[in-house]
Amino acid sequence: MRRYKRTLVAVGLATAVVTGTAGWATGNGQRPVTGPPPGTAAWRADTSLGRALPDPASAAPRDIAAFFRALTPAQRHGLARRHPSVVGNLDGAPVALRYEANARAVRQDPRWAHLAGRRILAFDPRGRGQVAEVYGDLGRSRHVAVVVPGSDIDAGTYDRPSDPYGTPAGMAGQLRAATGGRTAVIAWAGYTTPVGVGLDAAAGDLAEAGAERLTRFTDGLAATGAPAPAVFCHSYGSVVCGLAAPRLKAKDLVVFGSPGMRAGNVADLRTTARVWAAKDASDWISKVPHTRFLGLGHGPDPAEPAFGARRVPAAGAHGHTGYFAPGTDSLRAFAAIAEGTLTDGTRAEGSGR
Repeated sequence: MRRYKRTLVAVGLATAVVTGTAGWATGNGQRPVTGPPPGTAAWRADTSLGRALPDPASAAPRDIAAFFRALTPAQRHGLARRHPSVVGNLDGAPVALRYEANARAVRQDPRWAHLAGRRILAFDPRGRGQVAEVYGDLGRSRHVAVVVPGSDIDAGTYDRPSDPYGTPAGMAGQLRAATGGRTAVIAWAGYTTPVGVGLDAAAGDLAEAGAERLTRFTDGLAATGAPAPAVFCHSYGSVVCGLAAPRLKAKDLVVFGSPGMRAGNVADLRTTARVWAAKDASDWISKVPHTRFLGLGHGPDPAEPAFGARRVPAAGAHGHTGYFAPGTDSLRAFAAIAEGTLTDGTRAEGSGR
């Protein structure tokens, strides 16, 4: 009987989490894309340099960076030509070489023609497709930011002209413009996101896989000499960032429209990064139960004072995807955080860092 009651509670919570807001769509179950990039078998079999190439599945980004530094330009470009899908996704490889490799990989499949001619730092066509695009000069910029999106984002939807502020590409472009072009911003659609707002969005499986990929990605940025980024995490992306936080090489974690970070408070994140949170009063995420039970739900609202995050003002940011709209307080604050000129926001009572 007790087990039956617990089951009823779990079912009730699942229903509340999944349907807590009128109009939510039922999501389609997704299987996360994990493991080394396509073409890894051919890469491992390549003996053209007279020695084994670093294993994409196990080599640390710092070791990959050291490997490429020891090669001649001809050797580097040869690897990019023979193994574009591996080099283009190899965290720690030179940034310009990854652009070159991904340009080649994109040309091989007409489905991804919209990515041609862009600074593509990562591209994986498996599943719904994953991509990371750089806005600005990653090698020269003093400041770097990474945008981590929520549900319904993949290589085909990360840049939609009809949604200029709600996609990672739109957010990245707006953030770069708001910093006067001084910050390089990466639109990182680098994990399998939930589709719709169903059980995938209420659970943490996709976020756990995404956290591994995001952690390795920022390790790769550090290995190539890029500054520690400010990481902006939208909606379900804040769950990814929360799980990645203890290992994430970031100077700031900024969450907005968050359903929770799978942490009880800032201290639980175990990060040295400054933690910021924004939520507009019109954002429907407020109606989502900020709880966690039997693996469903993502815990307390980071925008609540008790969580301890530095508060980001969000006046003028309408709805769930309006935080990067021009003229909003949130975009101005985001730009200042990215450039390191905002040391404190509307700090919540009892906040930690």
